[in-house]
Amino acid sequence: MSTSGTDQLEKRTESHDTKSVSSAESEIVVDPEMEKKVWRKLDIYVLPIVAMFYLLSFLDRTNVANARVAGLQSQLGMSNKEYSIALTVTYVPYIAAELPSNLMLKAVGPNYVLPTMLTLWGVVTTLQGVVKTYGGLLACRFFLGLLEGGVFPGLVLYLSYFYPRYKMNWRVSAFFSSASISGAFSGILAYGIINMNGIGQRPGWAWIFILEGLFTVLFGVSSYFTLPRSVEKAWFFSTEEKQYVLRKLEEDNAGKDEEGFTWREVGMAFKLPQVWFMAIIFFLDGCILYSLAYFSPSVIQGLGFTAAKAQLMSVPPFAVAFVVAMISAYISDRFQCRGITTIVTSILCVIGFAMFLGSHDTHVQYGSLFFSIPGTYALAPIISSWASNNAAPQTRRATSIAISFIFTNSGGILATWLMGSLSLPPRYTKATITLLVFSVMCAVFGGINLTYLSRQNKAKKLKRQELERKDREEQGLGDRSAWFVYNL
Repeated sequence: MSTSGTDQLEKRTESHDTKSVSSAESEIVVDPEMEKKVWRKLDIYVLPIVAMFYLLSFLDRTNVANARVAGLQSQLGMSNKEYSIALTVTYVPYIAAELPSNLMLKAVGPNYVLPTMLTLWGVVTTLQGVVKTYGGLLACRFFLGLLEGGVFPGLVLYLSYFYPRYKMNWRVSAFFSSASISGAFSGILAYGIINMNGIGQRPGWAWIFILEGLFTVLFGVSSYFTLPRSVEKAWFFSTEEKQYVLRKLEEDNAGKDEEGFTWREVGMAFKLPQVWFMAIIFFLDGCILYSLAYFSPSVIQGLGFTAAKAQLMSVPPFAVAFVVAMISAYISDRFQCRGITTIVTSILCVIGFAMFLGSHDTHVQYGSLFFSIPGTYALAPIISSWASNNAAPQTRRATSIAISFIFTNSGGILATWLMGSLSLPPRYTKATITLLVFSVMCAVFGGINLTYLSRQNKAKKLKRQELERKDREEQGLGDRSAWFVYNL
């Protein structure tokens, strides 16, 4: 690496307006036209497919909340405890599948693994619409969790194959925000579908599962033909465009990979302090997120609205969540401030739960959802990008992402019991206090992780000054390399 190349690399960690970058073999000059073209193509051909994957994942996992309000629980004779068990059954295989599926995605190829998962869970979702017993519902929820387990960590990992770290947060937020869209969309959809009650001798809640599941199957089959495996296999790129993207990934350290899969890199992920700081945040936010995703219609119904009205009233907070998530993502990417935005979005949750806990006015309680729901739905993609940004090479990154989402869904298990049977409606006092404390802790651990990474970057800067140019690569160190600057 030339002296000028190293100087430019250090400047790039502070600003992404770098004009040119040297490599050991050749030099790449940043072409503004090429810059716009390649990222625009990825945003057109890859990002919408990824967003639809997650929208369908979240919709098919959480539409049980809409089905519950529409009569699922009463018609299957479930108690609140049994409903919580049904949700918990989803998360046990979901958690178990996350790390293996992420490693399989790297080994087999995302263009095969992701569409297969999508198609099969669509079949299971559809089958939920024909169950007649509680046992049948439990079986469906188990296989739904098993097949969906790797989708979110898999999609984050998949995007890291195409985008440099400094472009990741907006893209992760774009596809994760489809979860907030699904929250809004499912309310509208459920409102319309439950009017199909009696068609085909099936209740309205059954049609929620059947119609949404069939669409998932169709989209899953189509994605075999539309989802590219990698930059090299992207049919919409010219040879010149492929080379440009690969260089951008390499200079960002995102494209450097180990020589094949190694268990050593899996183990290294478990030794990273930032992974465990983030894991705590993922657990806390997972509990908040799934509490709101699974129980918002029930909370709104508890404020005095009818079942149908509750479906519609759940739409506005999720619509606002989409806007807040995209604004937060833009700020996070533009100013490279993952830690600060983590703290700010956590504070939004604090405000929302404090409002719900402190007031008995139904308007204030409903208004609190416009803070708590946007807060947690903006926080999740930020921390997802933050976790992905700060681990390398790819196997280590894949493992760290999987660890993060194992903790997220462990928080989901707690949410099913916290809101389902341990806290009584309509006030949900115990749950609200718990979620308020968790929101505060998200902000605290966001600050701890930010402080740790900042200190590590300062130490790396001193080390870079001591090392000779020939030591630049520090082979095998990945994110521990002095030239890998942590994203703050």
